[in-house]
Parts: sequence; structure tokens; C-alpha cells
Amino acid sequence: MIEVIDLCKEFRLDKKQMNEMGVNDKNLKVLNHINLECKPGRIFSLLGPNGAGKTTTLRIIATILAATSGTVKVAGIDVSENPAAARAKMGFLTGTTGLYERLTPNEMITYFGQLNGMDEQTLKERKNRLFDLLNMHEFADKRIGKLSTGMKQKVSITRTMIHDPEVVVFDEPTSGLDVITAKNIIELIRDCREQNKTVIFSSHIMSEVDLLCDDLAIIHAGDILYNDTMENFRKQMHTPNLTEEFIYLVNQREAGAAI
Repeated sequence: MIEVIDLCKEFRLDKKQMNEMGVNDKNLKVLNHINLECKPGRIFSLLGPNGAGKTTTLRIIATILAATSGTVKVAGIDVSENPAAARAKMGFLTGTTGLYERLTPNEMITYFGQLNGMDEQTLKERKNRLFDLLNMHEFADKRIGKLSTGMKQKVSITRTMIHDPEVVVFDEPTSGLDVITAKNIIELIRDCREQNKTVIFSSHIMSEVDLLCDDLAIIHAGDILYNDTMENFRKQMHTPNLTEEFIYLVNQREAGAAI
């Protein structure tokens, strides 16, 4: 379970940043009283245009950023009060996470499994299962620095999942990947749901959201425009498909803000 309660986030800008952004206020508000609930055994998708606040929200959930105010709980643990305990329950994947390029995937995943206190047999079984699921055996002993973008993303996902977290946070997990690699990752996300894990992910690829999503929130300029089930979203759509409905909602909000 992930609970996000009345979450706000502000960044303090220096003069250079204020000039670059063309603003006069040194306090930049990026999240405005966000409330979300992600449940076990369901896939929750967070959608929004660039700069809407998606990645900031996910990074606060993952304990990488601190909230300005509000509460976030992961598996019942307040992430601000006990971030280490929250991280132990969670896996977080983002495209900006670095990898040790001199190591092989085998070495890398073994290292992170050991960091998470896994015993040798459990680590071996878990690693083999993930390598099977993501078709990683053929490059498991090659240096990571020599791998393709898609192969590296598979290593990142395996690192995220090796300790079998009950809560998983995916930030644009298939961005820039080929169709086959993206399909492997979609299957892994489905596998998480079957294992009754709590899953939240952001994506710009509407077909993925349509395939995977049980619950949906749309965020724009730090505000939630929609937060309910995917089934209810489809029932209230004004347009023929998810992409057009997303654009419709964003345009409606921008038009309202301009009045």
C-alpha cells in the first residue's frame, strides 16, 4: 500500500534559476495538496505532461526527495520518519539511475542482493527467475558498459526487484526501449500484480497505460485532475481514446487557468 496524504512540495530558487524560468517568486510550488492511494494487487498509473509533478511525486515516495508538507506512507511506514525501513519494503526504478559499468549483470545483481541481506540460495533463485523473465542469461556475464540501452534497463529493473519488494515504483520504465524489451518489462509489471504487490508507474505511452492500468491519476501543474479507477475513467470520457481524453483534460484545465 502507498498512501499520499495532502502532499506539497516547493523548491527554493536562486536568482539565476528565477531568471532562467522568468519568475519573480523564489519559492516554486510543484505539488499542491496531492492525495493518492495505491493498493496491493492493482497497478496505479500516474499521468501528466512534462513538468506536471509526476517524477517529483515518485521521488518523494521513494525517499529521494523530502516533502515540504504532507504525509507519505509505504507499507504503513512514514517515509519521512523512517526512510530506511520504507526503502527496505520498496523497489524504485528511474531512467537516471547509474550502473557500475565495469561489473557484469551477474556481479551487479549479486552485490545488491547481498546489500539487501539476502541469503545465498534465495538470491540465486530470485536472480534466475528474473533473468528468465527478462531474457538476460545471454548477456549476464558481459560488462555492463558494453551493453545496449535495453539490456542496461533490464539490469536496472532486476536490481530494483531482486529483494522481492512489496511496493514497486516505476518512473518511465520503458522510455526509449525497443518493442521486445518494453514487452518484457510490461510482463514483469503484470507479474508484480499477480504477486499482490503494490505498483505505481508513470508513462508517456498511452497504450501501456491502457494495457496495464487498474487505477489512474492525472496530474497537471501540481494539481490532480483525475483520481479514480480506469474503468470509471473510460465511462466518463468525452473523446474516443485515452490519448485524446488526456489532452482534453489538460486543455480544459489550462483554459480554466487562463480565464
